[in-house]
Amino acid sequence: MERRPLILVADDSEDIRNLLGVMLKRNYDVRFAGNSDETLAGADTDPLPDLILLDVEMPSLNGYEVCARLKANPSLSHIPVIFVTSRSDPKDQARGLMAGAVDYIAKPLSAPITLLRVRNQLALADQRRALEDQIAARTDELHETRLELIRRLARAMEFREGGLTNGVARVCEYVTLLAEALGLPGKVIEVLSQAAPLHDIGKLGIPENILLKADKLNDKEWEIVRRHPEVGAGIIGEHRDPLLEQARVMALTHHERWDGAGYPKKLKGNAIPVAGRIMAVADAFEAMTSTQRYHQPISSMEAAKRVSAESGKQFDPAVVAAFVKVLKEFDEVRAKYKDELEGIHDLNFAPARKK
Repeated sequence: MERRPLILVADDSEDIRNLLGVMLKRNYDVRFAGNSDETLAGADTDPLPDLILLDVEMPSLNGYEVCARLKANPSLSHIPVIFVTSRSDPKDQARGLMAGAVDYIAKPLSAPITLLRVRNQLALADQRRALEDQIAARTDELHETRLELIRRLARAMEFREGGLTNGVARVCEYVTLLAEALGLPGKVIEVLSQAAPLHDIGKLGIPENILLKADKLNDKEWEIVRRHPEVGAGIIGEHRDPLLEQARVMALTHHERWDGAGYPKKLKGNAIPVAGRIMAVADAFEAMTSTQRYHQPISSMEAAKRVSAESGKQFDPAVVAAFVKVLKEFDEVRAKYKDELEGIHDLNFAPARKK
């Protein structure tokens, strides 16, 4: 059975409370309050009221002050307030509306007018909630569309490198596992995981003859390859949006080294953003354990030894320690996302884990 709307009637006059109760109880559930303290408590009691009928003239805090407190509370500010008062001066009505009320009912009360105004305000509140739900759903759709575009763009980069793989899915999982092991907040973990697919987007700026070269690169070619972090950061651009900003940071800094010998900026230690330090380990492990044009994959144990050996040199010691903790989970990711034809085009890889 659908819940009936709940109305909080706040008036220090018992007669007015009883009169409003008689008017309303046929169509609504009613909660009563006789003073400001009871009103504030009744407004903040589950289930929250759908509407408040509030007397202006009450002892202690008057109705204007009570309304102001309700509107200052984020969890209660959405509840519409209708003032019920014998004051007829337009200045009093204006004061009530400025305090946050949606309507003003004058005493003596008329049952038809009171019920009509209550019904109208409840309908408006329902419409507002429906609109908010639609906006939230649309926002979620746009967010998912953006994530899908990011994944597809990363897959396009993989295709340009010689074929589709599940490397994007693995790297996203690796970043998630490392961020969790480092104890980062859940929202940060989610953003880093979602941003990870774009870390190598700068390779779009590398000529194909270099990108697909199976032989050892010469010095000039290496110089071109080492530009890809800055190219990637330029492709993504600077944004206030956390996801795109972290994607830019990852693209720019994932080849920096803890000892300062990396590129492109030769950042050292904590000067390297955390996102870049995490991606450095995830990217290196992926490169070592997946088939590349220029080498065969090595085992995860051998890759783990090499990563550990670079603690304090290429990699942040804290990230390496986190990596060691979750090496078993890294192997599970590799087993889950193998580079095989079956399922190779499936982009529905797991979202970031939440703690």
